[in-house]
Amino acid sequence: MYKIAKLNKISPVGLARLTDDYQITENVDEANGILVRSADMLSMEFSDDLMAVARAGAGVNNIPLERCAQKGIVVFNTPGANANAVKELVICGMLMAMRNVPAGIEWAKGLAPNDEMDVAKQVEKGKSKYAGHEIYGKTLGVVGLGAIGRKIAEACSALGMDIVGYDPFVTECEGVKVYTDLKEMLAEADIVTLHLPANDATKKMINADVISAMKDGVLLLNFSRDKLVNEDDLLAALESGKVSQYVCDFPNDHMVGKPGVILTPHLGASSAEAEDNCAEMAVKEIRDYFEDGNIINSVNFAKLDMGQRTGCRVALMVKDMENPVAEVMDLLSAAKAPVTKCMASQSKFGPAYVLAELSEACDVEINDPKVMSVRVLK
Repeated sequence: MYKIAKLNKISPVGLARLTDDYQITENVDEANGILVRSADMLSMEFSDDLMAVARAGAGVNNIPLERCAQKGIVVFNTPGANANAVKELVICGMLMAMRNVPAGIEWAKGLAPNDEMDVAKQVEKGKSKYAGHEIYGKTLGVVGLGAIGRKIAEACSALGMDIVGYDPFVTECEGVKVYTDLKEMLAEADIVTLHLPANDATKKMINADVISAMKDGVLLLNFSRDKLVNEDDLLAALESGKVSQYVCDFPNDHMVGKPGVILTPHLGASSAEAEDNCAEMAVKEIRDYFEDGNIINSVNFAKLDMGQRTGCRVALMVKDMENPVAEVMDLLSAAKAPVTKCMASQSKFGPAYVLAELSEACDVEINDPKVMSVRVLK
C-alpha cells in the first residue's frame, strides 16, 4: 500500500485514477508520494519514506529539486496538460489589450442617464476614446516554443497573424519563422508573448537592453513567470511609450496600479479542464514510477522508460557511482538476481536511478554504502 499526501486541492478526476493500492493520507511524514500544485515546499523537511513528488502543473519553482534529488526523491511535472488553458488566456489578454477592453469596461461601469443625454448617446459620443487595433495581419513574437508556445503560434496563425519565434533549444517549428537571435526576432514583432521557465538563465532576461530591440509601441504579454522581466526597466519602457501595454498573470506589489499594466490573478491554468488534465497526468506519473519503475516527465532525473512491467523489476537509487549500470549489475549478480535488462537515469544533482528487469521474481538484498534504496517490483 502506497500512501499519498495532497498539499493542495487536487482534482477528483485525477485522484480517481488511484487504485486500491493507494491511500490518501493527511500525514505528510508517512507519505510515499506527494501531489502538489502551488504549495511552497522549499523549506519542507522530507521523510525517508518519501519517494516521489508530482506537481500538477508545469512550473516547479516551489519545489527544492536538488535537495529532493540528493534524498533520492523523483520530482515530476505535467508539461502540456494545461497548455490549452494558458493558450486561451493569452489570446484573451492579447485581444483585451489590443482593443482597450479593460479601460472600456471601466468607463462603461460609470455610465448613467442624465439630463443631457441617455446612456446610448453617451456611448456613441465617448466610445472613440477606446478604439483599438485588430490582431489580424500583425506579427506575433513567441519567446519559448514549448507546448504552450506552439499552441499559441498555431492558434494565432489561424487568426491571420504572422508568427516569428525564438527558443534556445528549437531551430524549427511548423508555421513559425524561428530566429536564433532573440533581438532579431523581437525587432519583427508587434506583439511579444513570453513562454519560458523561470531559472537562473532566464531571470530578468527582459531588461532595458532587450526591450530596446523591440518595436516602438510593442504589446508585451507574460503568462509564464514575473521573474522573467526586470520590472523597473519595463516600467520605464511603459512610461516612455516603448512598450504600449504589459499584460501579466502575476500581480505583485511592484506592478499593481501602474499605468499601462493589465493584471490577471494567476488564471493561466485555472480552468476545470486544465486542473483535471494536470491531476490525471500527475497521478499517472506517480503510478508509473511506483508500479513499473519508469521515470517520465521528471525535472530532476533523466527519462527512463522500460514500458509496462510484465515480470519482476528492481529499482535502485544510488550515489557516487561512476558507471551506475555496470556497478549495479555487479551487485545484482552477487545477490543472484537474474538480470535481463538494466537502464540508468542520471540526476544532474548527483544521484542516479537504476532499473533492472529480472527473468524471474526473487527477493533482492543489497547492503552497499552507495545504494540509497532498493525496491523490488513484482
